[in-house]
This record gives sequence, structure tokens and C-alpha cells, in this order.
Amino acid sequence: MARMTLFTHTFGPARNDLPAGTPTVLAIHGLTGHGNRWRFLAADLPEVRFLAPDLRGHGQSPWTPPWSFDTNLDGLEDVVATENPSELVIVGHSFGGALAMRLAHRLASSAVRVRAVIALDPAQGLDPQRALEVATLGLEHWDYADADAARSAKRAEGWALVPDHILDYEIATHLVPNAAGRVQWRVSAPAAATAWSEMARPAVTPPAGIPTTIVVADRVDPPFISEQFIADCGPDVTVLHADCEHMVPFLEPELVAGLIRKAIG
Repeated sequence: MARMTLFTHTFGPARNDLPAGTPTVLAIHGLTGHGNRWRFLAADLPEVRFLAPDLRGHGQSPWTPPWSFDTNLDGLEDVVATENPSELVIVGHSFGGALAMRLAHRLASSAVRVRAVIALDPAQGLDPQRALEVATLGLEHWDYADADAARSAKRAEGWALVPDHILDYEIATHLVPNAAGRVQWRVSAPAAATAWSEMARPAVTPPAGIPTTIVVADRVDPPFISEQFIADCGPDVTVLHADCEHMVPFLEPELVAGLIRKAIG
């Protein structure tokens, strides 16, 4: 099966303008998101080069199946190979956090040095019954009558405290009309349902030897990150707790920017 290229947003300096040895940040969005979401964090880090792909079935990337962890990892590997950085910091949120840890394993034997992994409330190892219920509910309420209805739904789904300008941008750039005469996020519904299945797979801990920071969003109930997963992590893993809901990149931007600056050094 031929690999399909992921559409990738870039922020910050051009590749040739980076000082030698400066890592590039690969930023991986969560379920129903898109790479352009990272523009707000990138604006706080103008000296950092960001690669922010749209995952399979999301945004401007191909919507055709399969939508598994593995096909997304294939696409992310191709993004890295095309950019060819000497060093990389991988940042992932939610579904993207689960991908970040798996990608670090894949790149361990490559020429690219993964300097650090930052996983923001990663979603993996979920209870299968919970995954089934959330995926089913999501499909039942997949589209909206109009933008106001979409805004209200977002505010009820963990975006209650996300700043207005970020939600306004999300609606302007990521909400599109569908064939039923309603509006939906620029995401494949089957791909989103499949992602919940993937997140019910056993959790994967980060590879040994790569400094990894895991940020737990403490207001998520039930949590995405289990105590058993934290116990299984090795000495290279630092666990931080944030007093926020799930959208950590938007709700704790100073924390995330600080972690990236520290990782880049």
C-alpha cells in the first residue's frame, strides 16, 4: 500500500535559518483537531521551527482509510524524513500524545535524534466500554445546525475556558458545510470513530533514554492517564499535573512553551 503524504503546517524560522544543532518541533494534534491549532503556541515561540501535520482523516490530509496508529505513524515518519532534522522534539496532545510516544520508538534506530517527548494528557489504554460509548455518542451528534450550535457544543466538551479568539479561529478555519446542509468539523467521522478504537489499545510507555514529560490534566474525569501507566514509566519520565481540562495546549500555554524551551535548551 502506497503511503499518503500528510498535509503539514509550518511555523517559525525556515529550516535553513536554524542555527546548527537546533531541534525542530514536531507537534501532533489530538482527535478531531488539525495541525493549524499549534499556531497559537508557535506565536509564543517565534524562535522555534514547528512542523504540525494534519493527521489521517483530519483537515487537509487524505481522508481515505486506514486510520490506524500505524498509518498515522507512517505519515509522521515521512514528514520527518522530508524535513530531515538532525534533532527533534516531539510534542503531542491527546491522541497525538499516544502517537508521540510510539513515534519515538520508531525513530530510536533512525538518524534523527529525538531529544525529548512532551505528551500533553495523552489518550491511550482507555477502557474499551468508555471508548465505545464516546465514539457512539460522537457519531450520533456529529454535525450541527450552524456555527452557533457548534460553538455551544465545543464549550460543553472541555473548551469552556479556552480563550474566545482561539475558538473563533477554530470555527472560521475548521468548521465546514456538509452534504446534509449542516456544518461539521473538517474531520472524517469514520476516522474519528476508529481513533477511539485505537486509543483503547494497551498503553505504550516512552522509550528508555529519551527524556519525556507527561502532563496530566487533573480536571479530566475519568482521567485519560491511569495510575498504572505512570507506575510503568521509567526514570526518564517526568509527570506534571496541570489544574485544567483536556485542552492543555490552549489552557496552559506558558507551561507548554516552557517545556519546549527547556527541551530545546
